[in-house]
Amino acid sequence: MALSVTMYRFDVDLSDVDRGVYEKLDLRAAQHPSETIPYLLTRVLAHCLSYEEGIQFSRGLAFPDEPALWVKDLQGVTQAWIEVGTPSAERLHKAAKAVKRVSVYTQHGLELLQRNVRGQKVHRMEHIEVFAVEPSFLADLERVLERSNSWSISRNDGEIYVAAKDKTLNTRLAQHTLGA
Repeated sequence: MALSVTMYRFDVDLSDVDRGVYEKLDLRAAQHPSETIPYLLTRVLAHCLSYEEGIQFSRGLAFPDEPALWVKDLQGVTQAWIEVGTPSAERLHKAAKAVKRVSVYTQHGLELLQRNVRGQKVHRMEHIEVFAVEPSFLADLERVLERSNSWSISRNDGEIYVAAKDKTLNTRLAQHTLGA
């Protein structure tokens, strides 16, 4: 018997002071059977913290040539490619050649991602933004995760606060470049 996807709903009140973005988001995220909860949570955080007009989840892990998220303009042209996890140097090279803006949100640590691309050819590597989400923060988020979630997410000076189920969790989310 094949495993099915698990749907999660996120009503998010987003207040991103660092970028001047204030939105109410209604997200539905499908968890593929092979997708871990930390990956799912990183994907949802990436959506919220990269929010702009045209952002959307891709079709998922079953479509390996697509990123976790992307931003498309009204004509359907990809404007930003957003990866989650630890994408290969080859994948990042291909993305950076195709799209001007490439970002990575990783739950595995910046050092692992940098080690995987060291010595590899990655187009415009110094322009790829990387955000490393602390595994302990994701573990705390997992404890408050439900199938239907009402979250308030705030970012101010690189500090991320998530209020959910009468708890407020926080972490520092520094921006790095892959080439640094």
